[in-house]
Amino acid sequence: MQTDYYITIEDFCTNYNVEPSFIDTLKENGLIEIENINESGLINAEQLRELEKIVSLFYDLDINLEGIETINHLLERIKAMNLEITALKNRLRLYEANERYLYNINKIRKDENSH
Repeated sequence: MQTDYYITIEDFCTNYNVEPSFIDTLKENGLIEIENINESGLINAEQLRELEKIVSLFYDLDINLEGIETINHLLERIKAMNLEITALKNRLRLYEANERYLYNINKIRKDENSH
């Protein structure tokens, strides 16, 4: 059974020196998900790295939310393409291995028939 770990929005905002309204805006734009438990807004710990990246892009690099959305979209496309490339490489290796196997079998048969 997997246990989920959360950080409150208040703790995150205090630690990263951001306004809670910024977190609300991110939620409204679909960039993060917030859990509401016992009337507290909670951020799943699995999202912390993503949220840290967003905070850095927004505050440190002055990239607006539309730019952040575009960056996230492009990064997701890159991840998907990398997965597809890996799958295609694996399929190619399988076909190449099969080709070598068939080549070796045919070579053995030719050698047996020539004797």
